Amino acid sequence: VNVTVGEKENRMMITGLHTVVDIFCVTCGSIVGWKYEAAYDKSQKYKEGKFILERYKVMGPDGSLYLVAQEDAEE
Repeated sequence: VNVTVGEKENRMMITGLHTVVDIFCVTCGSIVGWKYEAAYDKSQKYKEGKFILERYKVMGPDGSLYLVAQEDAEE
């Protein structure tokens, strides 16, 4: 496992109120995203248990950032 989780907290997001935990890199301790623990809106229940990685906070094995090249983003 590459991440550890923080404390549960309620967070208001664009799609409504969710209970989330921040996820941290086990190597450096940086926050790399979050995990949805609970969704209060019925239409958002599909997110429960899902992880969100913030791409700009994740590095590849060679130390390079995982960024989408402009030409890839346009396809």
